[in-house]
Amino acid sequence: MDSLVKLVDILGRHAPGDGIHVTPIPGVGLIRSATPTMPMPVVYEPTLCLVAQGRKQAMLGTSTYVYDAANYLIASVDLPVMGAVIEASEAAPYLCLVLDLDMTELSDLALRHPTPDGNRDAVLPGIALSETTPELLDASVRLASLLDRPSDIEGLAPLVIREILYRLLTGTGNSILRQMTRADSRLNQIAKAIAWLRSHYSEGCRIDDIADIAGMSRSTFHAHFKAVTSMSPLEFRNQLRLQEARRLMVAEAMDAAAAGFQVGYEHPSQFSREYVRMFGIPPARDARLLRITE
Repeated sequence: MDSLVKLVDILGRHAPGDGIHVTPIPGVGLIRSATPTMPMPVVYEPTLCLVAQGRKQAMLGTSTYVYDAANYLIASVDLPVMGAVIEASEAAPYLCLVLDLDMTELSDLALRHPTPDGNRDAVLPGIALSETTPELLDASVRLASLLDRPSDIEGLAPLVIREILYRLLTGTGNSILRQMTRADSRLNQIAKAIAWLRSHYSEGCRIDDIADIAGMSRSTFHAHFKAVTSMSPLEFRNQLRLQEARRLMVAEAMDAAAAGFQVGYEHPSQFSREYVRMFGIPPARDARLLRITE
């Protein structure tokens, strides 16, 4: 059986309904959708997204990334994106295998298998697309196959995951992964600032202070942050705020004014303007519609 057909079969059986499915394999999840979806905000953490069937679009700031069975997606740092399944049906649902990127394993592999890196000091976007090779697909099928043999997971899953990381690290477009493994890379400097913003998004902050966390001058930090995230630091913070406000209104039934204040907005009018700019609809109305469709 063709490797891709095998992967579709395995993911289809272990993700029987739409949504995100946790698996017994640590760091591995499955996603299924039988219909195209509206753009929804989500934070991509350092992850491999390997699609078996269908197509998905991720929008990061002004940049758009479309990935499918021919091209996998790597997210190198925590990034707030608008994600939408754009190709799916009941007969052929969107199916995706998601693997958390283990930095300890990646760093060990990078040391053991160095390659000339002409882009060592380049500032790369935080999301990258690369071609799904037969070798990577084959290893992914063997990893997913362990879901049919739970007793083998503990002994074999770490070995297969290490092979997948090796395939990623030695394949084309590996510069982003190489930078992830270097503590002194510009990418990791920006990652420190992103981690701080994720923990303190509701607070006021000065660009100079965040630049200090990244160990850069204000101008260098601003340029590199935008290169990685396609957003300015304040735009990035606002996306985090608005995503959390949306969650509070839908999941915890918080009213719009309270949700805006909770995430750091002092003025309801400013919160409403920025919410409409991001989601295209006023916050209270958006929350009501989302509760109805849940």
